[in-house]
Amino acid sequence: MARSLKKGPYCSPKLLKKVVNARDKAGARGRVVVETYSRRSTIIPEFVGITLMVHCGNKFIPVLIGENMVGHKLGEFAATRTFRSHSGDKKTKK
Repeated sequence: MARSLKKGPYCSPKLLKKVVNARDKAGARGRVVVETYSRRSTIIPEFVGITLMVHCGNKFIPVLIGENMVGHKLGEFAATRTFRSHSGDKKTKK
């Protein structure tokens, strides 16, 4: 279910604080990396250009935030399941 438009997008205050602090510390050094467990947070314009390490259940997946990702949720870019293969007849050489 979508969040009400009058409420606006949800972004974890803790995550937003981490991003702002990391940008201030990085300054001219460039690359900013922030770890987060908040998969439900919406990507906002302040996140563009940084790398967020999003937790997928057992490890952190690096996600470089671009302009076209604004408005999506962080969890969309860190898959939680790994597809192995369908069970079926294996092709063998004869």
